[in-house]
Amino acid sequence: MTRQLHLNAFLMSTGHHEASWRLPESDPYAHVELDHYVRLAKSAERGTFDSLFLADGPQLWGNIAQRPAGALEPLTLLTALATATEHIGLIATASTSYNSPYNLARKFASLDIISGGRAGWNIVTTAGAEAARNFGLDAEPAHAERYARAAEFLDVALKLWDSWEDDAIVGDKSAGVWGDDGKIHPPRHQGTYFSVEGALNVPRSPQGYPLLVQAGSSEDGKRFAARYAEAVFTAQQTLKDAQDFYSDLKARTAAAGRDPEHIKVLPGIVPVIGSTEAEARAAEQVLEDHIVYTHGVDRLERLLQLEPGRLELDSRLPADLPSEDAVEGAKSRYTLIVELARRESLTVRQLVGRLGGGRGHLTFAGTPEQVADAIEQWFTLGGADGFNIMPAVLPSGLDLFVDHVVPILRARGLLREEYGPRRTLRERYGLPRPANQYTATLV
Repeated sequence: MTRQLHLNAFLMSTGHHEASWRLPESDPYAHVELDHYVRLAKSAERGTFDSLFLADGPQLWGNIAQRPAGALEPLTLLTALATATEHIGLIATASTSYNSPYNLARKFASLDIISGGRAGWNIVTTAGAEAARNFGLDAEPAHAERYARAAEFLDVALKLWDSWEDDAIVGDKSAGVWGDDGKIHPPRHQGTYFSVEGALNVPRSPQGYPLLVQAGSSEDGKRFAARYAEAVFTAQQTLKDAQDFYSDLKARTAAAGRDPEHIKVLPGIVPVIGSTEAEARAAEQVLEDHIVYTHGVDRLERLLQLEPGRLELDSRLPADLPSEDAVEGAKSRYTLIVELARRESLTVRQLVGRLGGGRGHLTFAGTPEQVADAIEQWFTLGGADGFNIMPAVLPSGLDLFVDHVVPILRARGLLREEYGPRRTLRERYGLPRPANQYTATLV
């Protein structure tokens, strides 16, 4: 079989463009409507996507005047979507900074069981003082400390998912033996950040544990990904940047003693699709015309750690911005945005317009053939193993991609025609089911 694209549908309320909710077709209440997400999940499944993804954060972001704010808790929503779909993987963001390993490991194991092996976890360390203050902290923990905690968190979660051997359940009615206590392995973990004694109260799930996804592209993030991640969601603006990131991460993964083929790199792309390039550009312009620039400036000032009122719409970014080393928040996204503005000499107004669609992810307006060409180019020239598809407007943008871009990718032999016999999300990503660490030790 030729190498196949991995496609993930990144679903966000009425679409990734911040002004999408203002279009006549959009429902401003869709972000809390189950039927909306069921419709999107079924559309992505019709397009034979590997997975869908729900982002999340433990805080209410900024000014709710800007766009539909707040979100349904993703693991709860994905459990509902598991019953409405049959094939597509179900990936949720959950923070290692503001959760405990036992509860989160139980939730993901439960989703994996309910979905028949389709769960994935996007592991984040959560930047921002807003979230920290919701959990009794005065400020966000330092970047390096958040990743140190994340590493221990994941080590504990892996012990918990492996705390039941696969055949621990006996179910012998005649002997009155339901399970084999000898095949339960309490972690008895004592570490810097966590103390976890007992075994998980959920059996080992179909995948062993969920697909492990990571989204940070800082140095700490790449080290973490090379050690643990099986898929990486990343933001890259140019093919050269994507190629550099791809080759670097694959090399780091090999250096960590892992097979580089067992980590899949999926950049984000925000496609705006038209029957002609002019039609696509016009649709993109309609969205940009609906941006409220004061909201965008406020958000940009927070991201760049500037005092309110520092940015002027028709001026370029200040020359004295802090370096990435001085940033404790989202380091890689900070650098990407600053480099984009400097490289293209963008004014603040132009930068806000560019960020309005994808917050730093690649935006692309064109015909279905042009969108397919861009995806194929990055895929075949060493910039990606697949893509995070981030429609600017939902549901129409996803439907357009499935109905018009997917057939082109299939005709080129880049995307499956149907799901086939592979059932679990790991199998779809070409990954083995992980061995139980306790069984391996015993052997």
